[in-house]
Amino acid sequence: MPNPTLPKRLYRVTEAAQILSLGRTQTFKEIAHGRLRAVGSGKTRRIPAEAIEEYVELLKSEAAA
Repeated sequence: MPNPTLPKRLYRVTEAAQILSLGRTQTFKEIAHGRLRAVGSGKTRRIPAEAIEEYVELLKSEAAA
């Protein structure tokens, strides 16, 4: 049973896509290109919470350039 007092540390790809306002396919492309870090094995992929923040910072730095 999940502990509601702990912050969520791993997100499904669809959850991360929703947080980032991206489509599922685009999110998988960002993972494939190494721009969005994912963990897991086999077909299961999860996005660490800090990877979402890193991706947002990457987008911000690209916009500033």
